[in-house]
Amino acid sequence: MRYRRLGRSGMKVSTVSLGAWTTYGESVQDKQLTRDIVAKAFESGVTFFDNADAYARGQGEAVLGEIFEDLAIPRHHLVLSSKVYWPMSDNVNDRGLSRKHVLESIDMSLERMRSDYVDIYFAHRYDVETPMEEIVEAFSDVVRSGRAHYWGTSEWSATQIAEAHTYAQANGLVAPVTEQPEYSMLQRERVEGEILPVTEPKGIGLVVWSPLAMGMLTGKYDDGLPEGSRFAASEHFRKKFFNDANVARVKSLKAVADDLGISRAQLALAWTLHQSNVASVITGATKVEQLVDNLAAAEVDLDAASLERIDAILAS
Repeated sequence: MRYRRLGRSGMKVSTVSLGAWTTYGESVQDKQLTRDIVAKAFESGVTFFDNADAYARGQGEAVLGEIFEDLAIPRHHLVLSSKVYWPMSDNVNDRGLSRKHVLESIDMSLERMRSDYVDIYFAHRYDVETPMEEIVEAFSDVVRSGRAHYWGTSEWSATQIAEAHTYAQANGLVAPVTEQPEYSMLQRERVEGEILPVTEPKGIGLVVWSPLAMGMLTGKYDDGLPEGSRFAASEHFRKKFFNDANVARVKSLKAVADDLGISRAQLALAWTLHQSNVASVITGATKVEQLVDNLAAAEVDLDAASLERIDAILAS
């Protein structure tokens, strides 16, 4: 495993991290399997575990919190994150980024996670109904109260990130240190064209989600839609990534991966880690074997010739 500083902060995260989105407490109900995956991840050097209150309505946090306690991993050896924004009940205030919801939600997340603090607390989306000043002040208070060490944004626009950072610095508040966008070989334009020109100069590091394009980049869809696969179950994700052009690109990437002696998943993750300002790629795993394959990407160095071949394939 390798480790990188999160933006200009002093904290380092594992370059490959493990996230709970759609998996633990949801598609993966077997607690022993989840325990095996988490234990293997930590043994292999993963320190960053990403979560959110909305993941399985709190079960993602609760399941991993119980497992970390059971494994007796020293808390200071972990980098744990959670997020707030999406509705957690039908209550009108149990959503968004109001000061009320942020300060109440962090306490509920910590209780589920069985921890006194998170290392990173993310604003899971931007809340158009709450003033920017209120959002920044609420997250700054969470950090200064010791309930989080840092805060960040997820899927915010470049303008919103810049406004939050500028307001925080101008008013003696805590500025965001990270943004969590979707980014992969097949989902590049927004990050490279909009986000990076703002985050990189400000020292805001990226921890990116869906670096395998919902599994498209692994090659599992080379011959169609396997029964029980994410694309077979979700029309939204299928329409987003599953098309003739992407199938052809992913098939062409196999030759590059084969020449390097790695899997296409490892190639996709290594490529993402090669990109500017990316501190960590957040991966999911429903099997230990899948996790092990992903983790190997941390040690892959792509040479200039391989990167040129990849760029030519992705541009086709």
